Amino acid sequence: MQSRKGSGRTRRRARATDAIALVLISALIASCGRGTEPDEGAGADSTAHDASASADTLDEKRQKSDTSRDTAVPVEIAVLVRGPIESVIRASANLEAELSVSVLAEASRRVTELLVEEGDRVRKGQVLLRLQSEEQRSTLARVKTLLAKAEREHERQKRLHERDLTTDQALNDATDELERQRLAQTDAERELSYTEVAAPLSGTVTARHVNLGDHVQLQQPLFDIIDFESLVARIFVPEKNLKQLQKGQRARISATAIRDEPYVGEVQRIAPVVDPRSGTVKVTVAVGGQEGLRPGLYVDVELVTAVNEQALLVPKRALVYDNDQIFVYRLQPDRTVARLRLLPRLSDRDHVEPVGGFAEGDSIVIAGQAGLKHGARVKLPGEEEESAAEEQVSASGSDGSR
Repeated sequence: MQSRKGSGRTRRRARATDAIALVLISALIASCGRGTEPDEGAGADSTAHDASASADTLDEKRQKSDTSRDTAVPVEIAVLVRGPIESVIRASANLEAELSVSVLAEASRRVTELLVEEGDRVRKGQVLLRLQSEEQRSTLARVKTLLAKAEREHERQKRLHERDLTTDQALNDATDELERQRLAQTDAERELSYTEVAAPLSGTVTARHVNLGDHVQLQQPLFDIIDFESLVARIFVPEKNLKQLQKGQRARISATAIRDEPYVGEVQRIAPVVDPRSGTVKVTVAVGGQEGLRPGLYVDVELVTAVNEQALLVPKRALVYDNDQIFVYRLQPDRTVARLRLLPRLSDRDHVEPVGGFAEGDSIVIAGQAGLKHGARVKLPGEEEESAAEEQVSASGSDGSR
């Protein structure tokens, strides 16, 4: 019986030992699990910190980019190239004819024939119209008869005087009568010539002031005639350009009312005096009888003073004026601009040729230069869009990594 009691106590101790061992093993396993698995709360805090740091970095980049864009001035540039340039003096005028005449009536008669019309070309001495002439023809015929009689009488008195058959007085009277009749014939021929109106110069009939059958009065205007070959443009050039003027100098005549292509002219005369009131010199430019040109036509005149076929061309849009000086902004490799003074050698309507300081291929600011300063940072059209695209790509990459 004691043996049974001892055996039971042994079994209970063994079960207790097993239970204690099981508890120790469970505790050990739980301890190992806490050492190898991360704490959920700590992991969440770490992830939030990393995301915050990434967002801060992106914001800083955007802020820097925005600051850079705010300080850079948007401009437009042009690249310098070579090409032809002319220095010209510009002026305007109305064309005038140096040879023009108004044909007047030299007798009071009725118009019997009209031989020319407006627009007709006439030669010097060509008959333009005829007036009534019956009376003048009759007078001339009578005078010729009397002249013939006076000539015969003079010859007779001359022969008689040679033979001493007449007096000196008779011969002198016959001579005087002969001279009177000769003068009378001259007067009659002149009066008859007045009945035929002839052109005093070669040219074009620009106006007709009478009609067939009109009774014209002495000194009444009949026709206007202009020699189109004598057309000139009289311009007035500032005295500072005197040294650039010379006789025979080439000129361009623009008459946009007639055609787009310019006409050719040349300096015919340069006035020997300067007008003290205007400070200008009168220059007469001959344009000749070129097709389409006519008196009174408004034209623009350009006197070519110098030509360079291979000039470095700076656009006038790039020029910045500071008092009496001219400056240009040149783009530098670091996207800043340099303010450079420009000394012009030649200039036309759109470009300036500098004396020096520039080279072919230079990038010059032609828009946005108002308010620019030397060393200012600039940006070109399209660069802002490129920066925005780069930021978008960078932001997309950051989001992907998260």
